[in-house]
Amino acid sequence: MEHIDLMENLMTLQFEHGIQKDEAPWLFLQSRSRGLMIQACAHAVFFCRLLRALRKMGGSTKVSMVPSEEEEEDPYRKPTKRDLKVGIIGGGRLGRQLALVLLDKASITPPSLHISTRRPETLIDLQRMGIRCFYHNCFLVDWANVVFLCCLPSQLPNICLEISTKLEKSCIVYSLVTAVPLLRLKQLLCHTAILRPQYQCAENYTDIWGSNEDIKTALQDHEIVQATSPYSTDGGITLNIKWLEAVFYAALNTCTIREMPYGDVLKALSDLCLSVHMPTCGKKTGCPRFVVTDFVNQAFAKTLSSSNVFPWFDLITVQLKETPFSQHLKKSRTLQEHLIVLYRASFGILPPKKTKRNEEEGEKNKEAASGSQPETSDFSDA
Repeated sequence: MEHIDLMENLMTLQFEHGIQKDEAPWLFLQSRSRGLMIQACAHAVFFCRLLRALRKMGGSTKVSMVPSEEEEEDPYRKPTKRDLKVGIIGGGRLGRQLALVLLDKASITPPSLHISTRRPETLIDLQRMGIRCFYHNCFLVDWANVVFLCCLPSQLPNICLEISTKLEKSCIVYSLVTAVPLLRLKQLLCHTAILRPQYQCAENYTDIWGSNEDIKTALQDHEIVQATSPYSTDGGITLNIKWLEAVFYAALNTCTIREMPYGDVLKALSDLCLSVHMPTCGKKTGCPRFVVTDFVNQAFAKTLSSSNVFPWFDLITVQLKETPFSQHLKKSRTLQEHLIVLYRASFGILPPKKTKRNEEEGEKNKEAASGSQPETSDFSDA
């Protein structure tokens, strides 16, 4: 059902109408807050789509990062071991919006999504959709594969103390509590599988975030989705690219838990993430494919046999230190472009079709970009 803003043209009912002249310069904070929420929800969608697709690979269901009618499932089917189970701690504005976006954009079904909040009675609308809402943080953490922290900073220490003993090594904690840094989260949770996106806000920017409170509706706007893309500076909010690195190392850990040989993991990631092609992709030179030294150093790579799995990666270290993947990303413009295209395609924004001119430009770009291989650092958490 389409939402209509009945107050759109009624100036006396607008938020800005009651603002004093000396308070007007602070109005940008309202737009920035909305932009940050949109960014946070959009990046959570991409992360969940990738983990969901990896967990389903090898089954009877066709998987892709690109939304399609074929991937639609029975919304009331009980989750299986292959399904991604998502928990949200916090049922306030952010938690509620995140739940709606994950249902709509990440193909998470209602039975695969639980919310723990002190006031579950305020989420009757979500419960009617089939989402379980309750107040039991330990039960939620014990059940979920990914847990989103959407609580207030003041609530976080007690929540972490409560859930830390229930966290399995494989459970990924995704913190949207921006005021608490990674090392503090690690200390509170005694856990290393933690993701925390970081954003930098520009002083001067063009407001593209709109005024609609519904984040799900905002993410139907192609301009807004493109502004949330990695490397984008549109809208005045820039994502720290270490988040993207952590997403891929988290994906490797997910495959390690399933005991997938590292060669199969590289093929699966390449098929999922590098199969959406840009218009300039050429015929002679193939598009990038992931290789083992993109993620571990060369010395460690030489010790791996074909049946070995990737080591377990400390996601805190990934986000705070240089890694082989961070070096590879910095030096490979082609990989950056493919991942940007993938991100947009995961929201249904597909690149234009190839033309002969595109292909010629692609060949020229690849020839210009060809050179020495990127160096790798001593990085592996074996």
